[in-house]
Amino acid sequence: MKWHFTKMHGVGNDFIVLDGVRQSIQMTPERARALAHRHFGIGADQILLVEDPSHPEAHFRYRIFNADGSEVEHCGNGARCFVRFVHEQKLSGHNPLKAEIATGLITLTEHDDHTVSVEMGQTRFSPEAVAFDVNGLSSKQIAQDTVWTLPLDNGDTVALSLVGISNPHAVQIVDDIQTAPVEEQGPLIESHPRFKNRVNAGFMQVLNPQEINLRVYERGAGETLACGTGACAAAVAGIRRGLLQSPVLVHTRGGDLRIHYDGQSIVMTGPATTVFEGIVDIDALVNTFPK
Repeated sequence: MKWHFTKMHGVGNDFIVLDGVRQSIQMTPERARALAHRHFGIGADQILLVEDPSHPEAHFRYRIFNADGSEVEHCGNGARCFVRFVHEQKLSGHNPLKAEIATGLITLTEHDDHTVSVEMGQTRFSPEAVAFDVNGLSSKQIAQDTVWTLPLDNGDTVALSLVGISNPHAVQIVDDIQTAPVEEQGPLIESHPRFKNRVNAGFMQVLNPQEINLRVYERGAGETLACGTGACAAAVAGIRRGLLQSPVLVHTRGGDLRIHYDGQSIVMTGPATTVFEGIVDIDALVNTFPK
């Protein structure tokens, strides 16, 4: 079975985008892992699948699969690539465009300069919103935010802001993003047993009230060059702590994103880039993929 695909990226966060409207795509964890592998497959942080919607108000359904094969709720950088893909492939001329994701509807607008703004949907801050077990843990109120203290298996203790933006996020403030212990603490936070569904671990350095540096260790993907929902979570956490003001310019290792937050809704704006197109024999790829 041969699939047409498009390789895209949003500030370095890279994706394989599949048209499930004009071709039959049956995604499985095994197929997602084979596609995403950077040595034996095409290579990507995530797989994006465009399908016909089930929601009556949506133009398309948009699904996201991590490099480890797991399906997740949302991806902000992927959402920007999704709308560029839909327009470039002439699947739709709607602009703004409404997409159905696992947790509801999002609205996306492509601008004349080919940047895309995404209305990111509902934001929540309770431990339940990120499936976090707080039993026996201490917390501290900082301005509007609740910061939780979490011991890690390596002996470190981290202070985390919890933000649910479809995906669960745990954000900590660091002094220097270059020396932040992302590789050491990232996987320990991401897979900590207190997070029932795992979590995206954000490391934020505040530069001034409207500018931050950010690195994110993502669920099922490891550290990526950029994380759209992670940028939103960090900006909102900083605003709620009284450290930031909207709009916030977020510097990631792959490029810049701008986050607007009015206390309720979040809008993320940034680029989306097409790299190349191709055809993959998915069955042959899976059959030769190392077990």
